[in-house]
Amino acid sequence: MARIIPLSEGSFTVDGTKKFIPFDDHKDSMKDRSAGSLLVEIQPFLVITDKDILLLDTGLGFRNTDGILQLHQNLIDNGINPMEVTKVLMSHLHKDHAGGVSVEDLITRERSLSFPHATYYVNKQELAYALEHDGKSYLAEEVNLLPKRDNVVFTEGKGTIDGYIHYEWTGGHCPYHQVFLIDDGEDKVFFGGDVAPQISMMKSRFIAKYDYDGKRTMELRQEYLERGTAEGWTFLFYHDTKLPTTKF
Repeated sequence: MARIIPLSEGSFTVDGTKKFIPFDDHKDSMKDRSAGSLLVEIQPFLVITDKDILLLDTGLGFRNTDGILQLHQNLIDNGINPMEVTKVLMSHLHKDHAGGVSVEDLITRERSLSFPHATYYVNKQELAYALEHDGKSYLAEEVNLLPKRDNVVFTEGKGTIDGYIHYEWTGGHCPYHQVFLIDDGEDKVFFGGDVAPQISMMKSRFIAKYDYDGKRTMELRQEYLERGTAEGWTFLFYHDTKLPTTKF
């Protein structure tokens, strides 16, 4: 049976500048944030199976007050040594999902992969697109190590990893977005990244302006909702501020 651990880095608002500003609902108000701001959780997931310790997306890459990568601290707080992560599954490389792919040494300023003993799975075209579109949504410095390391596997289209982790290209949110379905024979765990980021989006039909192809994303949400309901999937919601996981 798969064990699921949400690794929340907190709530943030984000506007057209693509800057993620921490939000504390006990003292902050959306009225004080810029027009058009969205409130989102930043929430990678750990899924532990009999075969692997899987990390799904890597957060913003922020450090805590002690200078430790927040994602590493979240793992440690849950009794997991970050060096024990065996696979890192990336839905896409927007900076709020890929900030923790690599980490910068505070003294030498050199970057290394945050999970050097894990195998990273990244869509091949997504990496090329990220490097070509360095700027607001993508930060090339965070991901340009990937093609230089031998523990990175580049995916294309759809396929299966080790017989039980299924991935497929979706597009929609960005041109080369991909999703993962982990099926260990007992549980089916679905990570839809930003194609299925919040439960409210699964329940409504709307086209988001911030998606590369909003119509396709809307259609994918409905497709995965229907399929997941029929097959008993557990959905993981990366950006939901209230509900990390659910079954429909």
